[in-house]
Amino acid sequence: MLRFDKPLQSLDAYVNCFSQEPIPVLKRTVQQLAALQENEDRIGGKQLASVVLSDPLMTLKLLSHLEQHRRASQNHDITTIDRAVMMIGITPFFRIFADMPTLESRLADVPTALVGALRVIARARRASHYARDWAILRHDLDVEEITIAALLHDTADVLFWSFAPQLTQRVYDMLRRDRGMRSALAQREVFGFSANEIQLALAKAWRMPDLLITLMNGADTNNPRVRTVQLANALARHNAKGWQNPAIPDDLEAISALLKVNRSQLVKHLAIPQEDAERLLPPDAET
Repeated sequence: MLRFDKPLQSLDAYVNCFSQEPIPVLKRTVQQLAALQENEDRIGGKQLASVVLSDPLMTLKLLSHLEQHRRASQNHDITTIDRAVMMIGITPFFRIFADMPTLESRLADVPTALVGALRVIARARRASHYARDWAILRHDLDVEEITIAALLHDTADVLFWSFAPQLTQRVYDMLRRDRGMRSALAQREVFGFSANEIQLALAKAWRMPDLLITLMNGADTNNPRVRTVQLANALARHNAKGWQNPAIPDDLEAISALLKVNRSQLVKHLAIPQEDAERLLPPDAET
């Protein structure tokens, strides 16, 4: 099992390292897929897609597999899980993704790293739910593309925990000691590159669809689809331990502008607990 405890020298080195072993998935994903396979003749693609979309690692695994085994006749990117499953077919899907390694097995000897990875995955799921909800409110043409981009936005953090638990713990220790430090700065100090830089290099090397790379990148902040993904992940990161984070009011202001709703409407829509809602609303807001 490949692990490293010193920073690598280049983005290519990180890509090569993370590409040497199969991407692990959640144990729950393996169990759910095994249960579906027992009734293979009676299930549909949407049931498979639902399991895949609950696990950012499985989502990444499926999309990267599809692009790396792209047919010559395929003249467009597959950017949603429903389409990916349809392209592969249900029986071939189970054959291709049999005997997958699990995150829990990979990190069984480093329980703190497993907890860290599972927290990132929980945050990714929450971000994907926000992004999906807001994409629907914005009447986006393809809601699932936004959902997937938000789900995969911080996948490099999970890979860090999987391949370099000691270095990753150092990043989190730095952030804990200095609450004002940006995650990207701490990552660059420890790894030499930010998680986003490494993730984009991986996404390109693994031939992820260009659209998803654009949505995950966050560089085009004028694009409302990019902003949806970006703000969903920011809010999920900031409210991971509740609604007390001082960055949340700025998040809410930006989300209100994106969705074209006032702060009171947004706070109600997010179902923020009453005691926190009162603090986050402007003084003259109606509750």
